[in-house]
Amino acid sequence: MESELIKEVNAMEVLQKSRLFQGMSPEEINGVFGCMDAKEQCYEKGSFIVNQGDRMTQLYVVVKGMVYIIKSDYWGNQTIMSEAGPGEIFGEAYACAGAESQVAVRAVEDTAVYRLDVHKILTVCPSSCACHNRMITNLVSAMAQKNILLTEKIEHMSQRTTRKKLLSYLSAESLRQGKLSFTIPYDRQQLADFLCVERSAMSAELSKLQKEGLLEYQRNAFTLFS
Repeated sequence: MESELIKEVNAMEVLQKSRLFQGMSPEEINGVFGCMDAKEQCYEKGSFIVNQGDRMTQLYVVVKGMVYIIKSDYWGNQTIMSEAGPGEIFGEAYACAGAESQVAVRAVEDTAVYRLDVHKILTVCPSSCACHNRMITNLVSAMAQKNILLTEKIEHMSQRTTRKKLLSYLSAESLRQGKLSFTIPYDRQQLADFLCVERSAMSAELSKLQKEGLLEYQRNAFTLFS
């Protein structure tokens, strides 16, 4: 029986929009879910879905809510590596490698996920169904896309000043969303953690950029000007 949280959304519609299930019909998705013994699980806002150091055997598909993928150092300083919303996956790289997770995953809001056994995804079932093979191809594609996004993050972080890091990130988001006015999935502290900068310095730089007429912002909504 589906949880109340998953009932709030059209789970199948979300799954069909996921890169992992691209090109698959509802019947095919239900079929591979049966093959892989998919399990649903819900997490309250602020709870951890994966802890740093957990040995991973499953990947997760977000059906509702949002999670942050977080890296912590020895002293407890945190960096937000990325986020995952409805239809997106996480944990797949460590699960494919059978390795301990080097990141933690925290629910930013009440979140519902499906858990899939990676071994069952990578091991073609006895019937060798076409939808299973398609899923393997989709998984490789999803992992490649994540690699591209992490490369972009490295580009933002490699900028020498807070100002340049901000402009690099906001420019990339504008291009990705295809518009000059857009929202980002972070508040001030989260954006500072994502870019690895001090929040106070970042806030001061945003104020300067707004006074200079390069952008306008309110909370997590931004508009860029040429």
